[in-house]
Amino acid sequence: MASVTFKNNPITLVGEEVKVGDQAPNFTVLANDLSEVKASDFDGSVRIISVVPSIDTGVCDAQTRRFNEDASKVAGVKVLTISVDLPFAQGRWCAANGLENVHTYSDHRDLSFGTAFGVVIKELRLLARAVFVIDSNNQVTYVEYVSEGTSHPDYTAAIEAAKAAK
Repeated sequence: MASVTFKNNPITLVGEEVKVGDQAPNFTVLANDLSEVKASDFDGSVRIISVVPSIDTGVCDAQTRRFNEDASKVAGVKVLTISVDLPFAQGRWCAANGLENVHTYSDHRDLSFGTAFGVVIKELRLLARAVFVIDSNNQVTYVEYVSEGTSHPDYTAAIEAAKAAK
């Protein structure tokens, strides 16, 4: 598994580590209206999956905004932001911030996404900060498990990977 810290303390990640070249794992998350969303709902599209511990924190807010802004310049790329925040809180955050290109999904109910992508923080029941790019054939083309949970991901590398995945 990837070696990750949170506030400089080592943490344990639960689930399967995903690598470039893997087929994207299946998962089920909840949309803001509590409807189930499955990985297969995005089949055939290039997507950036931006994983954040909590949408209401500074780095997570900045990460979500940055991918919203950068991805809006790349036609055909979908951005999914996944956290364990409740769907209601995610919906309020998006509405308050006027974000249109990012769709937030909650893994709170059963950690399906987090376990499938190896980002569940055992000690905190949060998701570790990570970014995945999945191409239209459901192949993982980019993976970043951010080594320190309070640090930013490599936005440029992820956007370039999404452009290349088209």
